This record gives sequence, structure tokens and C-alpha cells, in this order.
Amino acid sequence: MPADVFPIKTTLPLEKARVMIAEALAEGRRQKLQPLTVVVVDTGGHVISMDREDGSGILRADVARGKAVASLGIGISSGTIGARNKGRDAFLSGVAAASDGRFIPVGGGVLVLDEQRHVIGAIGASGDTSDADEACVVAGVRAAGYEPGLDAAS
Repeated sequence: MPADVFPIKTTLPLEKARVMIAEALAEGRRQKLQPLTVVVVDTGGHVISMDREDGSGILRADVARGKAVASLGIGISSGTIGARNKGRDAFLSGVAAASDGRFIPVGGGVLVLDEQRHVIGAIGASGDTSDADEACVVAGVRAAGYEPGLDAAS
């Protein structure tokens, strides 16, 4: 008789990831943005869910994931990473190389925080301006009942 497989504890369920994506896409439509691609990853950077709108460019999924992974890798939003590291090209290139190119330090990726403000994943969007992408993922995180991991000034 085969042994049961032990389940892995899920801190960011698929159902919540889908809520985040749906709301991020809806926010993009309300703002009449370019077609978006939105990716939600767990704390290991593995994709939980992804959706891309019709007309979204073929690299958008990789860019959206890279924004989310950048947030996880450094522990702040992807836009803050880029802003804090202007002129530090060697650092940014080194991190991009260390992450096998899965590090996109521009706005559009935020951490997903639970009630205790623990990181349980990240979300990234790509398709419009970095600020617009970020606004959409923030709306998605809030719609799922979580807190977006923005810098203290936000």
C-alpha cells in the first residue's frame, strides 16, 4: 500500500492569487491601460497563477514574473529597488545575473503581506507604464484581503 504524500503548507492559496489577478486586470480595464499580463508567485518565486490579456506582448509574462521575483529577492517593491539603485549598474547587473535574468527592478512588482505583515508571495504586472502596472497589482492585493508591500512612504 503506497504511503500518503505529505502536503506542503500553502500560505498564498490559488483562489486568492486568482482574485488578485482578476482585480489587477479589472483595474487596468477601468484605467483603459494597454493589455496586461499579471503573475503571482509564492515565496520561492514559483508561479501560482498567471493570466495575460489578448494583445499582451510575448515577453510580458517573463517581465511580470521578474518584477515579482525582484520584490521577493530584495524584500521591497520592484520600483523601489530601481529607484534606490540608480547609478549602481554593476549591482543591478550582478543581481540579474545571479537570478538567471529573473530580476526586473522597475515598478510593477509588490510583495504580498498577510495580517502579521509576513511575506507570503509577490505579484507583478507588465503591459503599461511601471506606475500603472504597480497601481493595478496594488488593487489586486487589496481585493484579496492582503496588504501590498510598498515602501513606508506609500
